[in-house]
Amino acid sequence: MFGILKFMAEQMSFFGPRVLSVSGMTQYLRALLESDEILKDVWVEGEISTLSKPSSGHIYFNLKDNIATLKCVIWRQNAMRIQSRLETGMAVEVHGYISVYDAGGQYQLYIDAVRMAGEGYLFQEFMRLKAKLEEEGLFDPERKRAIPSFPKKIGIITSPTGAALQDMLNTLKGRFPLVEVVLAPTTVQGEEAPPKIVQAIRQLNQLVDVDVILLARGGGSMEDLWAFNDERVVRAVAESRIPVVTGIGHETDTTLADYAADLRAPTPTGAAVLVTPDKTDLMDDLVGINAELDDAIDNHIRQNRIVLSTIQSKLSFFSPLNWIRNDQQRLDEISLRMERIFSHKSSLSHSQLSGLKARLAALNPMQVLQRGYAIVSDKNGKILSSIDGVRIGDLVRVKLVDGVLESEVKEINQGDLRQ
Repeated sequence: MFGILKFMAEQMSFFGPRVLSVSGMTQYLRALLESDEILKDVWVEGEISTLSKPSSGHIYFNLKDNIATLKCVIWRQNAMRIQSRLETGMAVEVHGYISVYDAGGQYQLYIDAVRMAGEGYLFQEFMRLKAKLEEEGLFDPERKRAIPSFPKKIGIITSPTGAALQDMLNTLKGRFPLVEVVLAPTTVQGEEAPPKIVQAIRQLNQLVDVDVILLARGGGSMEDLWAFNDERVVRAVAESRIPVVTGIGHETDTTLADYAADLRAPTPTGAAVLVTPDKTDLMDDLVGINAELDDAIDNHIRQNRIVLSTIQSKLSFFSPLNWIRNDQQRLDEISLRMERIFSHKSSLSHSQLSGLKARLAALNPMQVLQRGYAIVSDKNGKILSSIDGVRIGDLVRVKLVDGVLESEVKEINQGDLRQ
């Protein structure tokens, strides 16, 4: 930026006096203002006047004191982050940078932060006390305690007449109607608030069945929320036996009690959400668990059926009755086989006997006698198959097919009689 200013100045010096256009002068002044170390990071105090909030979301107003007026602009993205509702007549401290509005030919303050007048001192005190307590270890993460997932009884510390209480009760009833609520009413703003908040914390800590404490109040300025930056309150939160969840102001508001608490929520309603399960989610989880249980039971039954079937098969295999039946079947098979063998052997024997009978019949002498042959034996019954030993005059017996002839040998001839 300084290089541009130097270049423009050298150009004007080199060519001598020259006439600038209005836009050229405006550009030069903008570069000059935006390069100033003070003007590009400045806090200005004054009173708001002629406030304008067009539909674009930008905010325009004049900041004035008894002598001068300064035009101010807050662009929409910065305006969305400012929690305080700006109104004409407010005394404020604003932060931003100075630049030039070309069309109007005027310098303006472009604002990115706003605080109520007097909050500068409070902020310094906030930072001093924060550093002190942080050094003592009151904000250490190791000190934080877990918030119970299913609290049975919740203690609430807030104003009994504020909207924050009703918002929390409605949220608790809608999310987890089984929870019991114990209210420790207290003032949450002003000089009397810190000791009363401390007393409420201690009273709830005397109840043995409170699971978690909600310390809450609605939004406000830094001064409105200052009770929750009081050292006594911060120490009471840190020393609480029961876990503490804070829901103080809006999302952008942060107090020292938030640092000391076991859990910080952006709003009172958010605190109620953080400490309770949602009944809808619980029902969904219950349905899912029930389905998983059904699947597990079905799977267990299937596995047991397989095991039972295996055991039954083994039992059936080793059962004496099965052995007896198997033996009976084998006995039946052996009996049938023996019957077949006996039948075969009987048939074979009958065939052999028939053959023997045929052979015997063929060899039966009576069959030979029927063909005209005779059996000759001596007187002693010895069969004569040759003429040797036979003498003329010997008595012989000639057996024919139908009887016996007693004969005497009259003549003996040797050789084949058929010749």
